[in-house]
Amino acid sequence: MNDLKSFASDNNSGAHPEIMEAVVKANTGHLKSYGEDEISIHTDEVFKEFFGSRARIHYVTTGTAANVLGIRAVTHTYNSVLCAEQAHINNDECGAPEAFGGIKLVPIPSKDGKLTPGMIAPYLGHVGFVHASQPKVVSITQPTEVGKLYTLKEIEDIVEFAHDRDLLVHLDGARIANACAALDCSFFDMTTALDVDLVSFGGTKNGCLMGEAVIFLNPEIGEGFPYLRKQSMQLVSKMRFVSAQLERYLADDLWLINARQANAMAKRLADKAGAIDGVEILDTVDCNAIFAHIPPAATEILQKDYYFYVWDEHTHTVRWMTSWATTEEMVDEFVADIKKAVEAVS
Repeated sequence: MNDLKSFASDNNSGAHPEIMEAVVKANTGHLKSYGEDEISIHTDEVFKEFFGSRARIHYVTTGTAANVLGIRAVTHTYNSVLCAEQAHINNDECGAPEAFGGIKLVPIPSKDGKLTPGMIAPYLGHVGFVHASQPKVVSITQPTEVGKLYTLKEIEDIVEFAHDRDLLVHLDGARIANACAALDCSFFDMTTALDVDLVSFGGTKNGCLMGEAVIFLNPEIGEGFPYLRKQSMQLVSKMRFVSAQLERYLADDLWLINARQANAMAKRLADKAGAIDGVEILDTVDCNAIFAHIPPAATEILQKDYYFYVWDEHTHTVRWMTSWATTEEMVDEFVADIKKAVEAVS
């Protein structure tokens, strides 16, 4: 197998060895299926330690499933979901919210993928108008697709604004661990304490094999989700192998250790690459995503050996991402090769 040198996505890294060990450990004997096993039941209780006793947790295999099914469970087909135009649910779910959820997405222009109450307000003008879809959910991504973070106060303001208008707030937390590590707060601080209604909890990008969860924090929503999950082909028969990952992920602060490593390596990469003439790091690096300008010819040279995305071909913006598995040596080697490539085309 080729050793891919990737700074394209934290999805490209493998699963953490201790999480793989947990899966192997779960592969013993006979246990009840469909989430009725001891591992899944215990993992539910572990999640409640992080999100509060009223949290209801449902395991799925992909982030797309978590987003689509979570939102589908709290909307009717005549409802709409307000999100930033850069949101993952809008650009990277292959139309799954619409195709499988019957959900109309209303993308709101945003420079950094963040929303504010003032940005949301103009999209509520047709509430009660029978010819228009009715807004029901505000979906925010933390961190955003362009690597920016909502402060806790910004989330609180959105939740207060939404709830005053009978709207629910969904937090897409595919990288919620990176956000909490960067803001030095807990999952509870970022969600339950702010009255967020439901969360798509991601583990895959931060060391899990295929572990995600839909978490309902509002006790009045999500009724019938177990049936919806089954109907949508996301009720895994051998659920213990999904829940075992998340059980280990949440133990001994592994989620936090992994996220801190990814974030630290991003800052290291940004600092070192940004010191190279001809490389411009765009804005601050809030978590584990770096956006930069480098000469297009340098990109071509680098992509012979490294895998990363050209985020915007028109502005020659590239995106580099680090993960729990990124090391200082990997970053320093990449920086040295960036320098060589830029100098070669200067």
